[in-house]
Amino acid sequence: MPEEKNMNQRRLFIASCLALVVTAMIFALRGNVEDLVLNDPALGSFFKQSEAKADYAWISTMAFFGFAASILVTSPMLDALGMRNLLYLAFSLHIVGIVGFIMAPSYLVMYLSMLLAGFGNGLVEAVINPLIATMFPEEKTHKLNVLHSWWPGGLIIGGLLGYFMKHFGLHWQLQMGIILVPTILYGILIFGQKFPPTERVASGISTGEMLKTALNPAFLLLLGCMMITASIELAPGQMVDSVLTKLASMSGILILVYGSALMFVLRYFAGPIAHRISPIGMMWASVTISSVGLYLLSNAGSPTTAYMAATVFYVGVCFMWPTMLGITSERFPQGGAFTMGLMGFAGQFMLGLVIFNMGKIRDRIGDAQSFKWVAMLAIIPFVVFAVWWIRDYSKGGYKAVKLN
Repeated sequence: MPEEKNMNQRRLFIASCLALVVTAMIFALRGNVEDLVLNDPALGSFFKQSEAKADYAWISTMAFFGFAASILVTSPMLDALGMRNLLYLAFSLHIVGIVGFIMAPSYLVMYLSMLLAGFGNGLVEAVINPLIATMFPEEKTHKLNVLHSWWPGGLIIGGLLGYFMKHFGLHWQLQMGIILVPTILYGILIFGQKFPPTERVASGISTGEMLKTALNPAFLLLLGCMMITASIELAPGQMVDSVLTKLASMSGILILVYGSALMFVLRYFAGPIAHRISPIGMMWASVTISSVGLYLLSNAGSPTTAYMAATVFYVGVCFMWPTMLGITSERFPQGGAFTMGLMGFAGQFMLGLVIFNMGKIRDRIGDAQSFKWVAMLAIIPFVVFAVWWIRDYSKGGYKAVKLN
């Protein structure tokens, strides 16, 4: 779309990328400091010894539940509340959540702080996806993949910082505190900026039609797949450091950094790939490759096998989240920010449950089994996307719906 008067598209795009970096750094560093937090003498009363990993997984779950709750509530009201106002609120919640986690005097305050940070993460997701889809209506899937390349970009930044700070024995609170830097930067970038109306509003689509789109059976099927694909993509990354440290006798955070670097590069090429095999075909290939890679990771017994397995896994998951959003925006554009928000809600809500169950499996059965359990979830979207891809092909191929 042409740049509106007084609207700086480049600045808004950079701010969106930085806000996503913040959510990724929270994710990466929260996983990186797990062992440090659990072994911190000052926090000895926070965790039950026999269920410490499940307790910490519950803290992580709060971030995903907070994400899911905020995106569910705000997405249908995005146009009324305003994208700029919601990003201001996200900025405030990130500051409060991060500082609260660092200074928490109790387990209750620690997980409530992560809940607030999760609210901030959800608001970011609720705003930046429809914002980018609105500013770049002719290349939604590509631009959303470029935007979401800054999720692995944030994992790289957080992972490397976490690795070196941990290597030099710096306290876990300092590791979490470094997240405040990009938080302040995106707050500065959005201050006083003009935001466009969403694509749905600009096209005159009514609220009733928006809500009707969310009940479309095809959309509901896509929503169900999002719950699984988001879990496959993100749940293992939350635990990759502590799991691979034990399985492969290496720093698992380096695997996260390596895999994130692959994702960062590959997401820039998502446009040509989606054009060649269609976004639905991309998703079928993604769930197939990622499930194989995750199974291989669960059997990694050395750094070499861990890196080989991680290559397969991260090539598989790299396009998942942004491509699912691209499909939503291209096939169900009448739903606007609401349907895109529902996708984020479904993914994060299920992700929280999966991470909590992974923690329980690790406490009771073993680290490797938690990865294998997640890999098995891929069976459902494998079948769904295969059938959908064949159906599209029989009707002349994948076609995006255009709003007048």
